[in-house]
Amino acid sequence: MNYPKGIKVTPQKELKKVITYGNRGMSLENDLNITNEFYRDQDRAIIYKKPTPIKISKVNYDTMKITEAFFESPSTTDYNGVYKGRYIDFEAKETDNITSFPLKNIHKHQLLHMRRVLDHQGICFLIVRFNKRHETYLLFAKDLLQFIEGHEQKSIPYTYFQEKAYLLEEQYHPRINYLKVVEEYGGV
Repeated sequence: MNYPKGIKVTPQKELKKVITYGNRGMSLENDLNITNEFYRDQDRAIIYKKPTPIKISKVNYDTMKITEAFFESPSTTDYNGVYKGRYIDFEAKETDNITSFPLKNIHKHQLLHMRRVLDHQGICFLIVRFNKRHETYLLFAKDLLQFIEGHEQKSIPYTYFQEKAYLLEEQYHPRINYLKVVEEYGGV
């Protein structure tokens, strides 16, 4: 293309859209971290995000950077803590799927962990955000496990969330008031 005064502009190559998968679920995680901070500040509950256990195998001491690490053991669930004297534990997931939540997003060791929490009278649940619907649900672990044990499907239909789970309204403070549902329906 030629512009006035002889300025020539050469077209640049079209940039390819880069798809990254590293921060999937970060929006829900961020909202939950803000919510949990609010709960701690208000002295309502003590709930934290659990770090993924890693083992460092190589370090570059000149730059003080980790150069090699691996997962030491499978992580259980995303969050745990104490609410009204009871252990609370939950997993948080996001999906862009409109009609269902893929069960491949939950690992067998996580389901086993949830079963154990329930066996010890802890409070346990799954929070799922349907991104394209702009809806977030709390599904108690007993209902999650009941679905998995009673069905051979590879996903939980959205209608199951409408029927068995609790829609969590997003608000300013706390951002996702999941303790309201735990209080009303979780036996606390």
